Amino acid sequence: MNIDTAAIQMQTRVGDVSHNLELTEKMIREAAKSGARLIALPEFFTSAITPDERPYAAVLGAHNTAVSLLQRLASELDIWIGGSLLQEDHGEIYNRYVFAEPNHRLHTHDKDIPTMWENAFYVGGNDDGVMQSDLGVVGAAVCWELIREQTIQRMQGRVQVAMTGTHWWTVPSNWPGLSHKSVLLGTLARRNAQLSQNAPSEFAKRLGVPVLQASHCGQFSGRFKLLPGLETTLPYTTHFVGATQIVDADGNVLASRHTDQGPGIVYATIKIQQPSLTDGHTNDRFWVPRLPWLMRRYWDQQNWATKPVYAKKGRQLGLAAAKRNSLK
Repeated sequence: MNIDTAAIQMQTRVGDVSHNLELTEKMIREAAKSGARLIALPEFFTSAITPDERPYAAVLGAHNTAVSLLQRLASELDIWIGGSLLQEDHGEIYNRYVFAEPNHRLHTHDKDIPTMWENAFYVGGNDDGVMQSDLGVVGAAVCWELIREQTIQRMQGRVQVAMTGTHWWTVPSNWPGLSHKSVLLGTLARRNAQLSQNAPSEFAKRLGVPVLQASHCGQFSGRFKLLPGLETTLPYTTHFVGATQIVDADGNVLASRHTDQGPGIVYATIKIQQPSLTDGHTNDRFWVPRLPWLMRRYWDQQNWATKPVYAKKGRQLGLAAAKRNSLK
């Protein structure tokens, strides 16, 4: 079955759910008007997640305006839509990918492992992200899930199309001597951008299915946490990298919009069928690509430094926001 698709690249306001949902609706309607019936939104389409307290305002309750919007538009426009948001569920906060069908059915997937400073905002889930829909079997994955072997293992041979979103940032631009223009971090920045841009194609080739990848774009700032339990931080200014893409089952990029190009929508027609034959090979290592040593240490340090924040205050700040942001 061939289907017209779209992937949406957004520039959100941190913590401003109302504004971001207005933008979301406008861009979904534009994509649907152009003929798209399967539409991908970014990870955290309700608000970018910066390393400070502003994103806690975007945590939504179990019944909320964002999910209601996707369900309403899916039904009204006869489309399928997917994207992730911070959502409370039974006293914890998850990075929840929501996939809405025109028949009012709703599917969800909770990202398994928070990426670096995201640990301050939510906990990981343990579902497989495999969803049976009227389109066929849909796999959901977000950002660094695309480059982890356990994601391949839970989806390989099971899904017919992958809906993905990303929120992939780069090194700081405001650290004297250690910016993206420096020798040390410049090499890392280039490798990081390459990984982000290539992830959807590699993911498609490993699964043998088309991939829709939606991204954030623009710059943002926050405070980089150095040590757990201490308030010692550094100002951190950076930008999103990679590209919003639609990729076929062989990993060929059908449509792409680089994050430097700003907000916009890309379109392509994909074929949904049984997964292409792959070698079924999985690796024993944690990451799909071989990450640079410094990137792995950055991952370890930020996980270590920010995870205690969730237990200390992040969970309570998020739950308070979820209560305010719940539909009555």
